[in-house]
Amino acid sequence: MNDPPPTGPHARRALLVLPIAWIILALGCSGEDEALVQQRDAPPGMVWVPGGEFSMGSTASMAWAVESPVHRVSVSGFWMDATEVTNDEFRAFIEDTGYVTTAERPAELADIMSQLPPGTPPPPAEALQPSSLVFVPTEEKVPLDDYSRWWRYAPGADWLHPEGPENSIDGLGEHPVVHVSWDDAAAYASWAGKRLPTEAEWEFAARGGLEGKPFVWGDGPLDAESPQANIWQGGFPYENTAQDGWVGSAPVGSYAPNGYGLYDMAGNVWEWCADWYRHDTYSVHADHEMLVDPEGPDRSLDPREPTVPKRVTRGGSFLCNDSYCSAYRPSARMGSAVDSGSVHTGLRCVLTP
Repeated sequence: MNDPPPTGPHARRALLVLPIAWIILALGCSGEDEALVQQRDAPPGMVWVPGGEFSMGSTASMAWAVESPVHRVSVSGFWMDATEVTNDEFRAFIEDTGYVTTAERPAELADIMSQLPPGTPPPPAEALQPSSLVFVPTEEKVPLDDYSRWWRYAPGADWLHPEGPENSIDGLGEHPVVHVSWDDAAAYASWAGKRLPTEAEWEFAARGGLEGKPFVWGDGPLDAESPQANIWQGGFPYENTAQDGWVGSAPVGSYAPNGYGLYDMAGNVWEWCADWYRHDTYSVHADHEMLVDPEGPDRSLDPREPTVPKRVTRGGSFLCNDSYCSAYRPSARMGSAVDSGSVHTGLRCVLTP
């Protein structure tokens, strides 16, 4: 009798990376090619990113100022999760450790005050209750210079309740986990025996071997008929046509992988990186001929919120729209408060041999 097919998140990841294994077998793995050997020995659900040199950043018309100047970087090879960490995988971590995420804990007044400008009055007590950022679409077209029109801190919103306490992740086991802070992401990675990627590793991996291209799939824009990623289609933030099949997050691996066999490196959910965020990181690197395995600055700085410690997030999300946020590009980078999660922020991990 044949054995039943594998089930669960690790089995799904194993199936997603099968095409890479087939390629290796077709090429005839002799044991002499390091890339083929590393892919053969990849941990479950991970693919081998061979490392190399690339031009990090962008000066394309869609690029933000923090993506330049473009500079040369070399990264060593590493394994990377083929997909974003799912709800099922994160649940296994919670059940094994009893970990309580940032969104599930009351905020500490001292932590809040340390991130506010001097002289700011303390927030009301109800603002300290467990909560997280959720997206609330507007009823009509609105100016895009005030994000408070569509973002709300929702009491009871967390990884188990993405939209708030009345919502749940039932039936969403293969969707990416969200409402994880950087601390939560780092704790998960440590439990899994992995780590968060540096932003140099993340961008190199996202490019999938395509040097200098604006998108992970190449030069062309998002195909309206056969979308390459999960983003916001329609008028942001009031109308999502869902041409790509999803209004919110999509199950991991719903779209074609990039050249390294990695899924959802564009759109779906933002992904935490290990690096502290600075708006001027690339300017500091401008005089270097080549950076080798950069690990980022030793502290963060965002002039718009200089008192808020931030780490890098990458990849954009299902809320990205060209009229407001075109961050579903491999070079796009953003700083996010380390103690905050949101309905569109998740993670994936890496592992160094």
